[in-house]
Amino acid sequence: MTAAELPDDAQLPDEAPAPRWLDADEQATWRDYLDVMRRLMERLNRQLVDEAGMSLAEYEVLVQLSESPQRRLRMSELADLVVNSRSRLTHTVGRLEERGFVIREECRDDRRGILCVLQEEGFAALVEAAPGHVEAVRRAVFDPLDGGDVTALGVAMRKVRATLRDT
Repeated sequence: MTAAELPDDAQLPDEAPAPRWLDADEQATWRDYLDVMRRLMERLNRQLVDEAGMSLAEYEVLVQLSESPQRRLRMSELADLVVNSRSRLTHTVGRLEERGFVIREECRDDRRGILCVLQEEGFAALVEAAPGHVEAVRRAVFDPLDGGDVTALGVAMRKVRATLRDT
């Protein structure tokens, strides 16, 4: 919402600091970002479901496990990496476990901890899914951009990510 969109009779609490409204350019950029992210996540998820029989959330879990030492992570660490609640991750891992892609086991160092371990079947599914997924990412994100756009997008995303991690 911009200040211009605020109803004339809108009342803000006296003690509230004045909102830092988005200007027209910021508002347009924000709306573009929301639209792109919704469309991109839907397209990438659909591609994976159609071609590999797994969701984007499941794919991301397999990627994180494949890139970790011994292909295993504590569930709490995995939740942080895939930016998911522990409850949602538990459901995702449960679906992967039913397919034989991962197993859960007790952490030897800490009996309260649970590890998620990538199995060979899960790694094979990831290897099979990766080429189609990477092509979908390339077509949707990188093909429309030139080198300068890619660099600028990367710089902007790293700045936003750093702010989000710090708060």
